[in-house]
Amino acid sequence: MKGTVGELGEFGLIRELTSRLTTTPAVRVGPGDDAAVVAAPDRRVVASTDILLEGRHFRRDWSTAYDVGRKAAAQNLADIAAMGAVPTALLLGLVVPAELPVTWPTELMDGLRDECQVAGASVVGGDVVRGDTIMVSITALGDLRNHEPVTRAGARPGDLVAVTGWLGWSAAGYAVLSRGFRSPRAFVEAHRRPEPPYHAGPAAAGLGATAMCDVSDGLIADLGHIAEASKVRIDVRSGAIDIPSQMNDIGQAVGVDPLQWVLTGGEDHAIVATFPPDVKLPARWKVIGEVLNPSALPQVTVDGAPWTSKGGWEHFGDIES
Repeated sequence: MKGTVGELGEFGLIRELTSRLTTTPAVRVGPGDDAAVVAAPDRRVVASTDILLEGRHFRRDWSTAYDVGRKAAAQNLADIAAMGAVPTALLLGLVVPAELPVTWPTELMDGLRDECQVAGASVVGGDVVRGDTIMVSITALGDLRNHEPVTRAGARPGDLVAVTGWLGWSAAGYAVLSRGFRSPRAFVEAHRRPEPPYHAGPAAAGLGATAMCDVSDGLIADLGHIAEASKVRIDVRSGAIDIPSQMNDIGQAVGVDPLQWVLTGGEDHAIVATFPPDVKLPARWKVIGEVLNPSALPQVTVDGAPWTSKGGWEHFGDIES
């Protein structure tokens, strides 16, 4: 497709974007009306929203529009799964410059659509606006299917801490890209297109998870959210976390201990949860620590001691993975 967004116009762009979408049985009214209608059999709707800003959350020289679409959908749909819910729908708010080639937003939509299909959801509507910088705003919806939501506030002393999904892969990929390289490809792709374990969230709720969170800000930071909300301390056993040999190789090449990426690197969107100690966890879950009574130590420790290295993500600070 040739031309720019400005040449196609607002309504032409909307028609082009919506023509690329698929649907699911949960969608009763899709794009094209004043609002979408999505079935909510549970009579409760789980909702999450996020914003990606060019230059802050993605770079067009590092990621294609399709990559950005997959990532934008994934990080929001992972939030739904981390509540123990099943993703159902996604809404898009898009700000683009008029001179942007039409191929960029259409490929973005393809990425959103395909990631939604992985999670069992669909894009049901949104809005497009002209602006100076590309901004992608996503709202994701989900259904609890008669389960109670698993919040960050339910962890209890004696619970196990377990994780499923990748840890540190996105941060390692970021380190590779920052130095002008494009390989090892698996880690670069993990940064461009995270692969959250969507089905693990609702499954964890069924197993009796007491608290849960997706790893978006970094494992220590996100366990800190659980510890603070639950008023407990969480100790992580570093030896229980697998570090791939290629990640060790990247760490040696760039002078970084890969454990730093595993513990503080965000944007993998793995799912970490706490479970009662007598729960038999499937093989996909790796036990990496335990919940303890609160103490004078920081709320999250590693091998019983404070983790003093910087890392993690805080939007209004200067700490970045």
